[in-house]
Amino acid sequence: MDKNAIKKYAVWARNELIERVSQKADQYEISADADPTADSAHGVLLTADEKKQRAALIAQVKEKGQDQVMEEVAYTWFNRFSALRFMEVNNYLPSRVRVFTDENGAFKPEILSDAIHLELDGLDMEKVYALKDANDDDALFKYLIITQCNALSNVLPGMFQKIADYTELLFPDNLLREGSVVERMITDIPEKDWNVEEGGQIEIIGWLYQYYMSEKHEKVVNAIGKKTVEKEDIPAATELFTPDWVVRYIIDNSVGRYWIERNSNSNLKNVLEYFVAPKDGNISIVNEKITPEQLTVFDPCMGSAHFGVYAFDVLEKIYTEYGYTEREAAALIVQNNLFGLDIDERAAQLASFAITMKAIQYDKRFLKRGIQPHFYEIKESNHVDPFTVDYFANGNASLKRDIQSIINDTKDAKEYGSIIQIKPVDFNALFERFDEIKDDISLSQIDALNTLLPLVREAKILSDKYAVVATNPPYLNKLDARLKSYITENYKDYSSDLFSVFMYRNFSFCKYAGYSGFMTPNVWMFISSYKKLREYIINSKSMAVCVQLAKGAFFKEATVDICMFVLQNSSDRDGLYIRLEKFNGGMDLQNEKLLDAINGDCSYTYIRKLHDFTRIDGMPFAYWISSKFAYIFETAKPLSKVAPPKQGLATADNNRFLRLWHELRFSSIGFGMKDCDEAEKSGMKWFPYNKGGAFRRWYGNRDYVVNWENDGYEIRNFKDDKGKVRSRPQNTNYYFKPSITWSDLTSASFSGRYCEGGFIFDIKGSSGFPSKDNHLYLLGLLNSKISQECISVLNPTISTQVGDMSRIPVFIDNDKKEAVNSLVEECVNISKNDWDSFETSWDFKKHPFIGNYSKISEAFSSWTETCEGRFKRLLTNEESINSLFIDIYGLAGELSPEVDKDNITVSLADKKQGVKSFISYAVGCMMGRYSLDEDGLAYAGGDWNASKYKTFLPDKDAIIPITDDEYFTDDIVGRFVEFIRTAYGTNTVEENLQFIADALDGKGATSREIIRNYFLNDFYADHCKIYQKRPIYWLFDSGKKNGFKCLVYMHRYQPDTIARIRTDYVHEQQARYRTAISGLERQINGAPTSERVRLNKLMTKLKDQAEETRLYEEKIHHLADQMIEIDLDDGVKHNYAIFQDVLAKIK
Repeated sequence: MDKNAIKKYAVWARNELIERVSQKADQYEISADADPTADSAHGVLLTADEKKQRAALIAQVKEKGQDQVMEEVAYTWFNRFSALRFMEVNNYLPSRVRVFTDENGAFKPEILSDAIHLELDGLDMEKVYALKDANDDDALFKYLIITQCNALSNVLPGMFQKIADYTELLFPDNLLREGSVVERMITDIPEKDWNVEEGGQIEIIGWLYQYYMSEKHEKVVNAIGKKTVEKEDIPAATELFTPDWVVRYIIDNSVGRYWIERNSNSNLKNVLEYFVAPKDGNISIVNEKITPEQLTVFDPCMGSAHFGVYAFDVLEKIYTEYGYTEREAAALIVQNNLFGLDIDERAAQLASFAITMKAIQYDKRFLKRGIQPHFYEIKESNHVDPFTVDYFANGNASLKRDIQSIINDTKDAKEYGSIIQIKPVDFNALFERFDEIKDDISLSQIDALNTLLPLVREAKILSDKYAVVATNPPYLNKLDARLKSYITENYKDYSSDLFSVFMYRNFSFCKYAGYSGFMTPNVWMFISSYKKLREYIINSKSMAVCVQLAKGAFFKEATVDICMFVLQNSSDRDGLYIRLEKFNGGMDLQNEKLLDAINGDCSYTYIRKLHDFTRIDGMPFAYWISSKFAYIFETAKPLSKVAPPKQGLATADNNRFLRLWHELRFSSIGFGMKDCDEAEKSGMKWFPYNKGGAFRRWYGNRDYVVNWENDGYEIRNFKDDKGKVRSRPQNTNYYFKPSITWSDLTSASFSGRYCEGGFIFDIKGSSGFPSKDNHLYLLGLLNSKISQECISVLNPTISTQVGDMSRIPVFIDNDKKEAVNSLVEECVNISKNDWDSFETSWDFKKHPFIGNYSKISEAFSSWTETCEGRFKRLLTNEESINSLFIDIYGLAGELSPEVDKDNITVSLADKKQGVKSFISYAVGCMMGRYSLDEDGLAYAGGDWNASKYKTFLPDKDAIIPITDDEYFTDDIVGRFVEFIRTAYGTNTVEENLQFIADALDGKGATSREIIRNYFLNDFYADHCKIYQKRPIYWLFDSGKKNGFKCLVYMHRYQPDTIARIRTDYVHEQQARYRTAISGLERQINGAPTSERVRLNKLMTKLKDQAEETRLYEEKIHHLADQMIEIDLDDGVKHNYAIFQDVLAKIK
């Protein structure tokens, strides 16, 4: 199946259909404000049917909104077109006439060419002849498709409801044209992908639906971090089509296992590819004889019935093994075995259709048997008419009590889904009453069958017990108030996520000794918020099989890792666990390695009882660790006893209270404070802040400062509009203390960093606080393989919580402590030297290319050796630290001391990046931020000291123009060349410029041209990236024509800076353009024809630049007159916005 083609088509088709149905809506003047009684639209009289459909459509728009109704109509037609395509390719249409293609698969609809010979229920041949005579193929095609859908509604009512409503009114036009939704469906998706006899699958309908909804899914999911998911968006946020082999694994080991255990002679175990037999080959036998009809399977979150479709295939094998024919089995399976519910109407339509198509695959006459699948949309009772209830009860108090009970239980069921709980009622009596009223012809009877019967039907499914419950439940923890309240009230212990609620709820659907199969995030196996769920499972269930997938295998871009497992609703016995975590490479590789594990011995399978997991506090499902490792957790001290991990400050508004240190006046930052009292007395406003950050060990990630002026008065009193404090200062007695800090979220291994004190810490930059004599030792432990392995036991997700860190087992070996400390201290120093070699460190002294060199190439060679030396030494030290701790913990043979080079977090020299950082340093010297005469910052706000600059003078006004030619004496390229001459000498200027140009690898005939183009086009983007989108050199930019650009050093900005830019530079640039244009005009007049082409092109460029600069001058004039002051404490984001109309966009 070409899923790329399917996705490409489905994503396009959604947008196309929405546009097409919206155009039809405009044609009929549809809006929430439209008059539903109008007789015409845009001057065209409406037929009686059109008026009725239009009125219904306007009512829907008023209730749901225009966009939602357009979405619903579009997906209705998409589902119908997809279903018709599947049925025509597989010859499942009762008419045996293709709807979209001819017998050769060409886009020549057979239904159109054979229209006068068609036999379809409801077909008006007079209308067919009339449209034929008028040569109106589009109208005829529309009529035939609608008639075909209506004919199918008798046998497939879930997918093809009668089309006599507004969906017909909005039928998309021009479907016969090239490039239409139908034509693209034929040409974009190979026919074999639809054909079940050529490797196609009914699952194509599910994939089409998921990809059709993918843009909306991404939109909803991307907004989840900002808001809760509303009721109508839950399907889009949570529906994911489960990969085929995952479904097969879960069904083979639940449905297949349930049958095999009760039929010892069954050959099914040899047929099911993903069935996992015990390693000794002895399958436990249950002393219970069942018939195939008793093996019921329920999916409470069925989506498009992927689990149900494959379960159908397994049940077919079971029935035929039992003695039934395939054709007999098909009807019995639909009647007796398969059940499903979903809150999404679209999914329910597709699920019912998919099960029916699967039945037809085994029984070509299935559609004639009048059997409907038990796969339904969950309905809610919010708008049930009391008169309908009274009609249904017909004076019977028991009936009324029971139907009212179901109505109460199913209120808001579209939001709660299958987790709703149904109180006991007499379902037999209720269904008997429905049978009684079937032949009644009153309006109340219609209401009862349309509103009450679906509620009773879903309540019955939710009340029954099943041999197997299998699903991929919704993953969602951003719940709106109503759903959150319901879950808290009914499932409080399991409320961390919607999927964990379903894990618990599904066992109430499951018979004793039955199986529940799932695909879920793996966090429930480890982290503390799911401890109650683990406890419930350990105490009363049994794991049959479990597979833990590699990080990112299913969600490549997301931070969710997946497992798939089958639990038995019975007491504990041996379970088989397969750990695929080390096999990175996507789902195909996971599948391959899983089959290897099923078919033979391998090193990544484990047998454990659930009770084994109680040995470790918190009961994580650490199935892969040895008994010796578990013993370490039982006997060692937890980290909480020797370096208690603490969560830090939650400001509630980081944009307000945090700054990157380089944004501020450097002297306003209070470094080296010992405690809160000293910080308060210092009078400083800003203090260093540990905020986590990227994967980096030993030292670094010192980027942020926090406003803790007056002991955090502003943060402590930061309140919402109701007067409630929003911020959360916590563990303030640990502020500024020496610590080990780490990031709570990382895609790589854990990384701890040394902190000598003087920092406040964040909830994302949690910290542990060891005693002075254990500080280095414990940092070494946390960065060792021992700690990595412990963390993978306690919480193998990418988010490391304080509670997990607290439980890391600690052995302090005083005999080896000195050796550990010495290695760790060197690691910290190496990492500090690396961190401080970049100007983003507040301890940066000088660029490594600056020194006793005449050639930059020599400086780069020296820098390369330095970096390689650091890297190799750090690698050696980390492996030595690992060896020491492996010995201390007695895990020789279980863990290797080797370190992956990708996890060494110091830099290796890179020529291009090195040169770019050198250019940045040179600009800093031009601006006065740095000086060749002093280490570190020369100026970052405060009082200017000209005596710091002797060797190379900074720009007088910190305004440096960037132009595409040498228009100014302090042009940035000229200043850069001067800097090179000053730093390295006159004799090597050209050689050094060429080295820089070669490293930049940019456009230009000479080294100066390449460097100029870099400043003109790329420097600012690099600067914004290095400074995390908080640039300190601001680019004043006239636009795409490069008419005028200049850099201004933010810390040297004065209220008259804009005026100086305008008068000293913009006006000067305008004068240069006028002179250049005048001179060029004279050249053109006297130039030969061939030369005129080039000169005219140049003239166009100059005039465009001159015009752009003229417009820019008007903008800057307005700002110059205001003499605006800025406060560096407000930060770059705020201050930059003041001048956003004349500044380049931050990239």
